[in-house]
Amino acid sequence: MEKTKEVVLSVKNVKKSIKRKEIIKGISFEVYAGEIFGFLGPNGSGKTTTIRMLVDLIAPTEGTITICGYDVHKQHNQALQYVGCIVENPELYSYLSGWENLEHFARMLPGVGDKRIQEVVDIVGMDVRIRDKVRTYSLGMRQRLGIAQALLNSPKLLILDEPTNGLDPQGIKEMREFIQQLARTGLSLFVSSHLLSEIQQMCDRVAIISHGEVIKVGEVDALIDESASRVIWRVSPLNLALTILQTEPDVLVLQTEEAAVEDKELQMASIITQLRAEDIPAITKKLAVAGVLLYGVETKSPTLEDLFLSLTEGERIG
Repeated sequence: MEKTKEVVLSVKNVKKSIKRKEIIKGISFEVYAGEIFGFLGPNGSGKTTTIRMLVDLIAPTEGTITICGYDVHKQHNQALQYVGCIVENPELYSYLSGWENLEHFARMLPGVGDKRIQEVVDIVGMDVRIRDKVRTYSLGMRQRLGIAQALLNSPKLLILDEPTNGLDPQGIKEMREFIQQLARTGLSLFVSSHLLSEIQQMCDRVAIISHGEVIKVGEVDALIDESASRVIWRVSPLNLALTILQTEPDVLVLQTEEAAVEDKELQMASIITQLRAEDIPAITKKLAVAGVLLYGVETKSPTLEDLFLSLTEGERIG
């Protein structure tokens, strides 16, 4: 019998209306202990409003949010003792050292002293630079110090809003590895991001939000496996192949491409489609029987971006 996963964050049928306009439309999802949960959506989808409700900066109009079993709105102090959060850029004092910043925030937390400060410094790997002024830090180091600050109270849930925003490729890679390292300690991470490739590489599960609605929740790999593959058909003649593909109910024709100059004599063209990989043999047979010449069939595995675009009917992130 499979062991029941510990639910750290539970969001049930949460709605939020502002000036009679429904911004969040009954969203539900759960975050389990020790997992990295991605929250994916374009600007205006409701990500920031949701995060503000998770930490009780604003109250939901309907529904419940619980952290470690405590209602965030009704049992504010009990729930938020288990949460660390960075919304947008971490608030730091640039004229103080990293250590002095942590000391300042530690004073607001009961029972947090130098021992815990040193522990979080070690966790984020900043021991060498922690006594330097924050104004000398790179953006990546500031992000790490912000995470150290959020870890001071030993939370069970860490909420990060766009943690790789503004970082260069090396900084993004380091942040991704660091987040994965935190999850291995048993910490749950809720990561809001518009970087599809990062969510795909970093997260265990993901919720996709669009226009205030969560339209899909699941394990990243499983969601991608459910998604259709992108298939490129190199064919001749184009019109005949296109007619056959367009009459197939499970085939979505995305675009056609003219042949390269050296292929003009063959009158070859490419048709880019979206379909399940298991349907390729039957469709290939139909094309051949109809007299279509097939010069190549290339399959490209689906990505989280393909899934997002199909679910949101082409809506873009960013």
